[in-house]
Amino acid sequence: MDDISAEFSAYMRFSRDQWADLRSNTPLTLSQGDLTALQGLHEQVSLDDVVQIYLPLSRLLNLHFRSARTLDGVKDEFLGRLVGRRPYVIAIAGSVAVGKSTFARTLQALLSRWPDHPRVALVTTDGFLYPNAVLEERGLMQRKGFPESYDRRRMVQFLAALKAGEPEVQAPVYAHAAYDIVPGKVQTINQPDILIFEGLNVLQTGVVEGTRAHSPSIIVSDFFDFSLYVDADEKHIEAWYVQRFLTLQRSVFQNPASYFHHYRDLTEPEAIKVARDIWSRINLANLRENILPTRERANLVLSKRADHSIGEIWLRQI
Repeated sequence: MDDISAEFSAYMRFSRDQWADLRSNTPLTLSQGDLTALQGLHEQVSLDDVVQIYLPLSRLLNLHFRSARTLDGVKDEFLGRLVGRRPYVIAIAGSVAVGKSTFARTLQALLSRWPDHPRVALVTTDGFLYPNAVLEERGLMQRKGFPESYDRRRMVQFLAALKAGEPEVQAPVYAHAAYDIVPGKVQTINQPDILIFEGLNVLQTGVVEGTRAHSPSIIVSDFFDFSLYVDADEKHIEAWYVQRFLTLQRSVFQNPASYFHHYRDLTEPEAIKVARDIWSRINLANLRENILPTRERANLVLSKRADHSIGEIWLRQI
């Protein structure tokens, strides 16, 4: 994590060991086999990580969930009618290649093992990107992943319907190999106890940097009950991004249907050069301009070390 600055005065700081002490008697419900199935490319999650980091976190979120349900009951009593249970929404933000997806899947698996909330759904914001045809028409293909490349109106509509308790809501589906939205395909969400909403810019305020646009009256983060930011030094994230690119070049990129098929025959030095260029022009720029500035809006910040393990945790206290 960067040196402590003024915006972090609102946070309580925990070392890995201090955070682990907050597990209390939360049981370990995942095996090493479960973790192997959940982890992504070059993202190792050990049982030690689960015991020391994820179990205390799942306990904290369970306590928040139960409190939210109690408040929902208070509102029902005040209104004199049964409003119904609304999903508890957890947001996960952070850079490309920082390990958000593996983190989200692991958290989903753990939370679903609590009897209070066995139904935990996971939706990524990739599905809310505009289709490539729209991005090309608007000259935004080189800014894919930046706030303006998302259909934020559709994102808000999805979350609003979910929070309103609608029995079924649908999210678009994104295919990473094709690097595009899958036409006509949707992910159907049926009133989960918890929804994990994971993406680069989920904590954005709604104003695109460098524009005169006014902040909208309703933004995506208005629907979140709890938010997390997965953090790491830029040099570590770049190294993870390059390594992932090399792995994909030897596997997914070999498929003629892959959007990046034209990179399949690069030598390793050439592939490293291309990966670093993409990282610096697009992903690092997005991190610095849009993603990192939202870190201070998160309820919890988890700082990863070079080996993907979490070293420090920051919990917002105000």
